[in-house]
Amino acid sequence: MPFVRSRMQAAASPPAGASSGSERHWAKAVVQVLLKLAYPALILCAWRWDTPRYVGCMLFAILWLQRWAGSGPVATSLRRLSSIDWTVVGLLSCASAAIVFTNSELLLRLYPSLVNLGLLIAFGATLVRGPSMIEKFARLGNPNLPPGAVRHTWRVTQVWCVFFALNGAFSAYTALYWSRASWSLYNGAIAYGLIGVLLVAEVIWRYLVVLPQAARSEAA
Repeated sequence: MPFVRSRMQAAASPPAGASSGSERHWAKAVVQVLLKLAYPALILCAWRWDTPRYVGCMLFAILWLQRWAGSGPVATSLRRLSSIDWTVVGLLSCASAAIVFTNSELLLRLYPSLVNLGLLIAFGATLVRGPSMIEKFARLGNPNLPPGAVRHTWRVTQVWCVFFALNGAFSAYTALYWSRASWSLYNGAIAYGLIGVLLVAEVIWRYLVVLPQAARSEAA
């Protein structure tokens, strides 16, 4: 009976390797979330620091940690950067390095607009070459997208391009004409609130309009 009980306990308890693997997965997920929050938090607090080069050092570190940290299909795709992606990473790396060497507050203020420019280049390039950026992300969860969904991801990518263009232009305006605190508030908080609104609006549109239309077309 002790042998039977030991076998049952071994079957009921997960293997040690699986437990450690799950812990590593959660640790990496926490690191990814913290890195995503680090940039807006840094910009939001930047107005309190009188030495821009320190912020530039942290921007450089966050940029590359975001590219290499974590695991899974998204992180794997980020490691295989295309020439366009390398151009964007190089642009932001040079900008953060310039902040470090010059200690220029103006360059620091313009950094968020350069981030928007980089995202515009990355998203816009996929509209020229295809598949669109949103389609790439959608296929991570569903490789077999129907034609209607592909058209929807194309339009959503266009919307994001317009957003990055407008937000980047307004970010540059705040860098040139707004106070340090107001610039920090917009680029570190308000802009990300607008991103959240756009994400929620896209989800609502998808479930209220796109998916019902796809279901009706399949039924027909």
